[in-house]
Amino acid sequence: MKKFLKILLILILIFIIFFLTNKLLMPKYMDSLVEGSMISQYYDEDKNHEVIFIGDCEVYANFSPMVIYEETGITSYVRGSSQQLLWQSYYILEETLKYEKPKVVVFNVNAMRYDKPVSEAYNRLTLDKMKWSKQKYEMIKASMTEEESLASYLFPILRYHSRFDQLTKEDFEYLFKEKKNTYNGFLINKNVKPVESLPTKRKLSNYQFSDITYEYLDKITNLCKENDIKLVLIKAPSVYPYWYEEYDSQIEEYSNKNDLTFINFLDNIEEIGIDYTQDTYDSGLHLNLYGATKLSKYFSKILEEQFDLTDYRQDEAINAIYQEKLTQYHKETGI
Repeated sequence: MKKFLKILLILILIFIIFFLTNKLLMPKYMDSLVEGSMISQYYDEDKNHEVIFIGDCEVYANFSPMVIYEETGITSYVRGSSQQLLWQSYYILEETLKYEKPKVVVFNVNAMRYDKPVSEAYNRLTLDKMKWSKQKYEMIKASMTEEESLASYLFPILRYHSRFDQLTKEDFEYLFKEKKNTYNGFLINKNVKPVESLPTKRKLSNYQFSDITYEYLDKITNLCKENDIKLVLIKAPSVYPYWYEEYDSQIEEYSNKNDLTFINFLDNIEEIGIDYTQDTYDSGLHLNLYGATKLSKYFSKILEEQFDLTDYRQDEAINAIYQEKLTQYHKETGI
């Protein structure tokens, strides 16, 4: 019996050491590469969102749920991540529906450009801090590059063992805790870097979106229909990369065929009030805080007028949560 207990204690000790080593070596995404923390921050939120955004950086940089709430009382959350591929958006939406059922899902169609994984680095920013689930497993299989392995996601130490000599204060400070880097998934950036030149409209050999992207767009569309959710397709007002008319016509055709709303915000720049000399932090790839505020106010009116959504400013409990967030938000943004 004593021998058995001794072996059991040794096994427990090995497990604890293995667990702590994995946790220590995993990037924390708190002070650096903060984009990697956005997926996980959703889990700690109250699940009362009537609007869910899914997609790439064109959603998490451009739409502020705090502004939307302050303008209309509509609750929303951005489940975005860097270079979020279309199948990743589908599985993130499927996972979200395990926690709540929104009335509206907003999907940014920029991801239709990409029919294969871009890089492991982008995969990690989306996948590393996602909770383990059937959706995460399926997403890993769909997203892995040729150099990646499923085992490295199951056991991060296989991927990050070389970080031992790269550990920083961040790795120890956030070993057992996290901090909020976003406001309902919106990542604040107050820098200003104006658009100095417009992208060149280069002729492409093929403008047709691929079968795999349409397959997953169909999956998103069908998932929303099955759950009585209104799906809104959008194209954020980013100058780069160039959005071709041929892309736009395909999305228009798809939207008409499936009775969906499609909004290309590039068509409404003047109405939104975007000034590309002031409202972008990287020469037009993304809006900064000031541009995102304008776009969020503009989109708030569309949500309020075209969809049957709730003004939660009349709900004492939910409003109290958002007023606390707004106080901090205004303090951090200065607007």
